[in-house]
Amino acid sequence: MVGNLSGGNQQKVVLAKWFLTNGDIFIFDEPTRGIDVGAKQEIYQIMMNLLKEGKAIIMVSSDTPEVISMSDRVIVMKEGSVAGTLDREEVSEENILTLSIGGKKI
Repeated sequence: MVGNLSGGNQQKVVLAKWFLTNGDIFIFDEPTRGIDVGAKQEIYQIMMNLLKEGKAIIMVSSDTPEVISMSDRVIVMKEGSVAGTLDREEVSEENILTLSIGGKKI
């Protein structure tokens, strides 16, 4: 039973089911919340492999370091609206925080 597995292994089962769909775009919502560091690395490797296969990934995450390390482009939301978009070279903790509180990127 999947419910008896650890959080990381439950995440892997969900991913395996998605891959059977052979989709081109994958949405990861808080992909590493509640899992250990080793499982996080495995999830990140799976995501990188998808990108190498030409797949697209949309990742929703409240983990700023995760967003910074895994993203080519970041869209910051504030109260349900787009507060700003950051290209890879603009992505920083400071810019993400500034946009999230209603300021302008640096």
